[in-house]
Amino acid sequence: MVLMFKIFKNGWLDIFAALKGYELAGVLGWQDIRQRYRRSSLGPFWLTISMGVLIGALGLVFGNLFASPMKEFLPFLTIGLILWTLITTAVNEGCTGFTAAEAMIKQISLPLFTHILRVLWRNLIIFAHNLVVFPLILLVFGVPLPATALLAIVGLVLLILNLSWMMLLLGVFCTRYRDVPQIITNLLQVCFYLTPIIWMPNLLPKRASILLLHANPFFHLIEIVRAPLLGTLPSALSWQVGIVLAIAGWVFTIIFYGRFRSRIAYWL
Repeated sequence: MVLMFKIFKNGWLDIFAALKGYELAGVLGWQDIRQRYRRSSLGPFWLTISMGVLIGALGLVFGNLFASPMKEFLPFLTIGLILWTLITTAVNEGCTGFTAAEAMIKQISLPLFTHILRVLWRNLIIFAHNLVVFPLILLVFGVPLPATALLAIVGLVLLILNLSWMMLLLGVFCTRYRDVPQIITNLLQVCFYLTPIIWMPNLLPKRASILLLHANPFFHLIEIVRAPLLGTLPSALSWQVGIVLAIAGWVFTIIFYGRFRSRIAYWL
């Protein structure tokens, strides 16, 4: 028990130190974005344009395929696709968060969690640019932003908390086993089709909804943000899943991180 406490403390102290110096992660994240779109006229807004074109194409195809009213389907698709892009890019880049920062880790003494925060902040900036598409879609259909939209902020915070521990846990694991990122990428691709993003939940029969909705953590993590933006309230189950995942995930991840943190530099 004493050993477990020491391991937990070891992991937590590194995470706390990184959070305390969050400005560094913020600067590094901004630098990544600026470097990626250096000398580009539109910069990160190319992401917004690309997302808008993708949403338009998918909305036209799947909206007609499922005979869904565009006024309902396109906002649903828009926020779902934007959130899924945040989840997948954050998780995939989290897998390589430490390996991508190999030179910095070997040369500069920093809390290792700083490199995960850097990746998270970079993806949140991209998410903010993509999110511009959503109010434009509402404006096109003349749909006002619902009063429940403020609740989406709480859901987004909970989503970020869950993404953070996933990125840290996978970052450590993938540093040791370099084939795992490819497996994660393929699993996320499968989860994309199993999660209601390009199709609406009401299309499922009751028996299938138990497996694809109630037992799908990605559905709940997306729903606590998407539902308030669409004018409805997330179910109590979605909130419970999000909160339990955050608490259990962080406890396990801190212990795991505390146990193997000192080995990360040797695995690089």
